[in-house]
Amino acid sequence: MNNKVVFAGNLNFINLAELFQILGTNAGTGILRISTQYAPNECFVYFLNGNLINASMGTINGIDAIYSLFGWMEGEFEFTVKTVTNKNIIQKSRMEIILDGLRMLDDGLIEKIGPASQKKMSSDSFDHKLSGVPLLKGPLVDYMYVVDEEEFFNGEEIVQEGKHGGWIWVILEGIVEIIKETPKGPLKILRITDGSFIGSIASFLMQSNVRSASVRAAGTVQLGVLDSQRLAREFARISSELRGIVISLNKRLKKVTDCAAETWLKNNDTKKIIRDRKPIIKQGENIGKLFTITQGDAAIVRSTNNGHVPLGILHEGDFFGSIPFLDMGHEPYSASIYASDNLQTSSLDSNRLLKEYKQLSPTFKNLIDNITTCISATTMVACDLNKKNSPKKQG
Repeated sequence: MNNKVVFAGNLNFINLAELFQILGTNAGTGILRISTQYAPNECFVYFLNGNLINASMGTINGIDAIYSLFGWMEGEFEFTVKTVTNKNIIQKSRMEIILDGLRMLDDGLIEKIGPASQKKMSSDSFDHKLSGVPLLKGPLVDYMYVVDEEEFFNGEEIVQEGKHGGWIWVILEGIVEIIKETPKGPLKILRITDGSFIGSIASFLMQSNVRSASVRAAGTVQLGVLDSQRLAREFARISSELRGIVISLNKRLKKVTDCAAETWLKNNDTKKIIRDRKPIIKQGENIGKLFTITQGDAAIVRSTNNGHVPLGILHEGDFFGSIPFLDMGHEPYSASIYASDNLQTSSLDSNRLLKEYKQLSPTFKNLIDNITTCISATTMVACDLNKKNSPKKQG
């Protein structure tokens, strides 16, 4: 199957953000070629297991070449399955690249190339300006897993933080807001739209699942109720190692959301968090190993121009390291891991996990990818809140 074009189309039908997400969800490895009649050079984007690792367009390489693409109003693309040997020089998660690219486009930092009559890129899938809260769009809905439909209207609460619930929905149409309750008032974390999921995998893992955030309709919303029993049966068939990864991912999203709220409240004390821990993975370090914690704990911390941002504490059963089919925007490229003195770990076979992941149903893969996308976007929210709180910003 190597050197075979498996996916092709037009950016008028699938925009760049959606295209990156499709290739990411399917853990694609190969070369994405994009061309337009309005630019002299084609752009080649290199993917390894769904992650963007390099790009080239004429004399422009790496992340700058990818950002330039957000200014292309029209274009043709094709993705070729091929062994990729390019060096990994892009150290940003897929979601960070998408949101940063759209932000730079809106701020006039990226040149728009295309018909004069076309004013802006079709970026409604990942709009970030409306209300200042990221809007995330999911993949195409697999209706085979939808067993019922429900409708909610503007301002209606779909999920209430702290309440028990076992349903998982997919958004068929509309936008909802993810809200974290705090002593300072409600904090809007994210907005999600068509193809995204409401509820976590924990919903069918335990009888008493407590919702960690509220979800509210922003306008009229049509939801599809997923077949939880079918998803639970699939979950039960996968290996204990992959189940552990999925459960840990679910907990990591909750931890990052809590950290974003604590950052907003200015309650985070990073120095205290890392004081008695030693760095075992340094941000930006090229590590190809994956571990699960058997004893002790480890802190996830991102270093930014405005200081350190804590993103959560990992405990027994959680994983850390490099995993080929996940794009969380955390370690190793975008966060460090600080370990307690008594940390003990065991190694995981990431290649075997990748092979098993590729055998999952599209809906289950989409669920996992949705969690990692939300982790990445919520991490960006936490970093933005930290920037607003920093002395440099206030000064």
